[in-house]
Amino acid sequence: MSMATVSVTTAISASQPLAASELAHACGADTEWVVQLVEVGIVQISTAEAPPEHWRFSSTDLQCALEARRLERDFGVGLDAAALILDLQHEVRRLKAVIRAHGLR
Repeated sequence: MSMATVSVTTAISASQPLAASELAHACGADTEWVVQLVEVGIVQISTAEAPPEHWRFSSTDLQCALEARRLERDFGVGLDAAALILDLQHEVRRLKAVIRAHGLR
């Protein structure tokens, strides 16, 4: 007997962003977790007054959300700590790029 794996993909683009429920599903979480991601600043929304059902997220948001989920799972950190870690990682990458651009490394 052979096993088959079925994968489902969703295109994410500026014209096809992810809904909050889709982002939550992609991360193995619920919509309340996505609300918390917005509250701590891990992902951004364009209209703060809109309900979560109307929020839309980019592929970059998905990457950040997945990384936050990994930090929660692998290191047991809360979302506040995950937000800080992600911010510091992005700043280190930016500074390394500046150093390379100036030919210092």
